[in-house]
Amino acid sequence: MNYSLTLNNGQRIAQLGLGVYKVNQDIAVELVGTALDLGYRRIDTAALYDNEQEVGAAIRKSGISREEIYVTTKIWNNRQGYHESKEAIDESLNRLNIEYVDMLMIHWPAPKQNKFVETWRAFEELLEGGKIRGIGVANFNIHHLEQLLESANVVPAINQVELNPTFQQAELRAFNSKHGIATEAWAPLGRGKILDHPALAEISAAHGKSAAQVVIRWHLQIGNLVIPKSSNPDRLAENLDVFDFELSDADMQVMASIEIGVRASVNPDDFD
Repeated sequence: MNYSLTLNNGQRIAQLGLGVYKVNQDIAVELVGTALDLGYRRIDTAALYDNEQEVGAAIRKSGISREEIYVTTKIWNNRQGYHESKEAIDESLNRLNIEYVDMLMIHWPAPKQNKFVETWRAFEELLEGGKIRGIGVANFNIHHLEQLLESANVVPAINQVELNPTFQQAELRAFNSKHGIATEAWAPLGRGKILDHPALAEISAAHGKSAAQVVIRWHLQIGNLVIPKSSNPDRLAENLDVFDFELSDADMQVMASIEIGVRASVNPDDFD
């Protein structure tokens, strides 16, 4: 794994990690353990995923130094607010049962609640305690970030959002970059629905790679952090095998051309 970025807080982070959304508890320990054996060193979980305990157990069981594994978790919408979020964070730390979390995120802005600014204040204070090493947000549109930055003392290190070649979020990526915020893609393969696109088939054939590998490579080359999820060990290995080829400028132009600007999930403005 030779692709990494330095975040605005000084943390060095692998561009490619493993997302564990909808990874069931009964397979999570084994799956995360397999991923770590394969070479993954970044795991993205959340309170909502109901597998923090299993992620922590896999990390402890792996025998790999804690400092080598980058762990992200997130608090859910119903635990936003200054005091509520601090309680929720303690609960996540207890479930994970590891010394610290590398990145803590607000999972959604939940704008109708309008609590993400006070939640962020709690996050900033937790940075001083040592159990949280970095703080970021997820699913924040530009105007959510603008509202947060008006009062923030710490700029989010990461904004994790829905992003794939058919929904490229160029304006948001540019805003993030301008403010030193790394862009991280969830559902980076479009939940599999984009992998049969004819343009991907041509590029895949030219490089002798799968469509998924081409898409992951595209994310890496445009500078995204990316967390593809799979419960299949062979697919885990395949997703990691993307560092021995490079998309050409012509390939990247083709990838840019398949943008349709349509979300597969909900707009953060409408989700509370």
